[in-house]
Amino acid sequence: MLSRLVGIIYIILSKGTVTAEELAKQFEVSVRTIYRDIERLSMAGIPIYARKGKNGGISLTERFVLDKMVISTEEQRRILAALASLRETGATEEEEILQKLGAFFKADAPDWVAIDFSDWSGRRQELFERIRKAILERRVLEFDYYGQYGEMSYRTVEPVQLLFKEYTWYVRAYCRKRRAMRLFKVLRMKRVEVLEEIFEPGSRTWAEETAGAEQEAAGSGNGQAESGEAGSNGGQADSGKECETFGWEQRREEKVVFQIAAREAYRIYDRFEEEEIERLPDGDFLITLQCCLDDWVYGVILSFGPSARVIAPEYVREKMVEKIRDMEKNYL
Repeated sequence: MLSRLVGIIYIILSKGTVTAEELAKQFEVSVRTIYRDIERLSMAGIPIYARKGKNGGISLTERFVLDKMVISTEEQRRILAALASLRETGATEEEEILQKLGAFFKADAPDWVAIDFSDWSGRRQELFERIRKAILERRVLEFDYYGQYGEMSYRTVEPVQLLFKEYTWYVRAYCRKRRAMRLFKVLRMKRVEVLEEIFEPGSRTWAEETAGAEQEAAGSGNGQAESGEAGSNGGQADSGKECETFGWEQRREEKVVFQIAAREAYRIYDRFEEEEIERLPDGDFLITLQCCLDDWVYGVILSFGPSARVIAPEYVREKMVEKIRDMEKNYL
């Protein structure tokens, strides 16, 4: 019944005036039932009324919603903007909700963000849609997953969140195999299927084991992740703060300083924050990163080829030499 009452208000808002016969046909009930619904809405304080005659019908007081709601015009715009952004992630089912709220607020949703998950093959869009469906409907996901070293394993997970971090999409989920919360790189998830099984976040498995796993990942030195972002700093951690765990070891932030030739200027501001960049008198750039040392950091430096040179710390320079020599073997 509640759904019908809300539906009646929405239809009247959309059309302005509607007859009891039209509403009865729409909701497949009797005209008498519609008049009882109108009485209930009126008793609830909604200014709804019926006019008899040729141009009669059921109507609402103009803009009653804005008078009744304790939501400001700015808050209404933000709600619509949030729904619009959700729609951009592929949540097409929210389009109807967006239209209804727009009618209630007497406003159009701001088109403030556009996200394109598609790739050249068109398969990735479908993958994101499956993940989104599983998260919103609390359905279990199963897939094959390629780990950090290329090994493949079968996983069954309870997905919680789609996470975008440092140019990469992850799925945060409770892994039934590992019995812990994990981060899975979306591009390493293959043959993803949404099961009919619905998981309950309030269950013992979720509430207790998940809490323990996340606590372990946060500070015990045994980070729980499947992202493949792990690396080692060779045991040379300084006293910097602990990094967010994306690998098997809990690591600490360190300061890495390297110089990049002026000819790479077109890439500098795409890749680094303004406060990390210092322009040297000769035109070169001095980059200072406060970060966790892992393969991602070394990969960034290597991507600049001969234009980059590590200044400090010394063991990072040694690690770079080791990696360059390993690369050299591929061409000798």
